[in-house]
Amino acid sequence: MSSQKISLNPIGFVNSPYKQKFGIPRQANLVSAGVGSIELNEEHTDINCLRGIEQFSHLWVVFLFHATANRGWSATVKPPRLGGKEKVGVFSSRAPFRPNPIGISAVEYIKHQEYDGKILITIRGLDLLDGTPVLDLKPYIAYADSLPDASGGYAAEKPNDDLFVEFAKAVEKQFTLHKANYPNLKELITQVLTLDPRPAWKIKSQDDKQYGMTLYNFNVNFRIEKNKIRVTSLLPE
Repeated sequence: MSSQKISLNPIGFVNSPYKQKFGIPRQANLVSAGVGSIELNEEHTDINCLRGIEQFSHLWVVFLFHATANRGWSATVKPPRLGGKEKVGVFSSRAPFRPNPIGISAVEYIKHQEYDGKILITIRGLDLLDGTPVLDLKPYIAYADSLPDASGGYAAEKPNDDLFVEFAKAVEKQFTLHKANYPNLKELITQVLTLDPRPAWKIKSQDDKQYGMTLYNFNVNFRIEKNKIRVTSLLPE
C-alpha cells in the first residue's frame, strides 16, 4: 500500500502550569495538584461539541509533542524507568521522539465553561507542556479502557514518591503572598518534587547541584540534601 500524507489541525491548545519540559510528570495522574485547561480553537468554539461530556470523569487527550517534533525520531530510546541507560524500541515506549510525534494522556475532567468568547475545559492530573496542541478529545470508558490483568512490562509499578520536600522560610512567605492567585502552588511543587524530576540517571542519587524549574510563572530552585529535597527559593518571573 502506498504511503499517504495525512494533515491534522489542532482543535485547541493546553494551558498548563508546566512551562518547560523539566518538572513535567512522566505520566498523567501522578500529580493531582497539576490542574490546567484545554482552550478550543475559534472554529471549534461551539458548546455543542461538548454536549454530554460532563457524564464522564476522565478524558483521553490526543496531542502533539510540539516542543520536540523537529528533532525527528529514533528507532530506540532510553526510558527513564530503566534509568535512562537501557534502550528499548520506540514503539515499546511513550517517548516523544516518534515517527509521528503523537501522545495520549488520560486526565480527569473537572468542568467546561464559556468565558470571554472562549471555551475552556478544566482538567486535572495533566502531564502536558503549556501550549501543547490538542488533536482530539475522547471520553475514557472504564470497562473498555481499564484492563486490570494487563502486563506493564518495565513500567509495571508506579514510580516512588517518597522523597521528603522541605521549604526555606523565604519560600513559605512567597506561598502566603501568592495564595489568592495560586492556592495549590505549594501542593503542586511538593507533588512534582517527590517524584524526583532530575534526569533518569541521577534519580535517587546524591548530588550538590542546584536545580531549577518553572511552574506557572515562578522559578522554583531546589537542592537534594540526603533523603530530602530542599526548595531554596521561589521567584516570580
